[in-house]
Amino acid sequence: MNNLIHALIAAAVVSLISLAGILALALKENFLRKILIFFISFSAGAMLGSAFFHLLPEALLTGILPAKIFSFTLIGLIIFFVLEKFLRWHHCHDEECEAHQIKHLGHLNLIGDGAHNFIDGLVIMAGFSVNLPLGIAVALSIIFHEIPQEISDFGVLIYAGFSRRKALLYNLISAGLALLGVIGGYLLLKNIDHLNNFLLPFTAGGFIYIAASDLVPELHKENHPGRSIISFIVFLSAIILMMVSGE
Repeated sequence: MNNLIHALIAAAVVSLISLAGILALALKENFLRKILIFFISFSAGAMLGSAFFHLLPEALLTGILPAKIFSFTLIGLIIFFVLEKFLRWHHCHDEECEAHQIKHLGHLNLIGDGAHNFIDGLVIMAGFSVNLPLGIAVALSIIFHEIPQEISDFGVLIYAGFSRRKALLYNLISAGLALLGVIGGYLLLKNIDHLNNFLLPFTAGGFIYIAASDLVPELHKENHPGRSIISFIVFLSAIILMMVSGE
């Protein structure tokens, strides 16, 4: 029961990160863009470090064949690719269609983000069900990924015509699905034997995909030499932090 409580607390913190959209109101856009690169850098390093120093080593300790573990990792990577591809498939080219798309963009974003947050809750529960350090490592990786993500989601909702108050409220409701994910994960793990043998490498594959496909490319967009060096140091620091906490 303690692992459920810890997972719910972690999911609640992740949900509250949805209020990071307030930063978009309080800070100037140029300054916000400058600091977001460092959140993205830390998030990329934390996700890779969590995958390679926590999730995969724990999966190897379960005793199942390494070939199966790496197969499940690849499945996780592929499924996250398919999910992202599906969410980005809504496009059109004529003006009337584009206007229609913008109108519904906010609702599509909320649906996609809600599903993503539910999966986050499932992943958090899987981590805490193994042990506390792994749960914390997974939760931290998700938290630092959610900060730039939620600020971006807030911007999408504003662009789609939501008021600032509604954008924050709907983002918070969507983020709250992480709590349902934790509860769903708890019930699944309780009733399906050895489910974590699949979930741990699956999560590692998802983290590797997000870091390598979404976050690292964002780091390459930074052209300022000084900020690029600092972001790289932040990236390495997150990896080292995960490595040290995994020992």
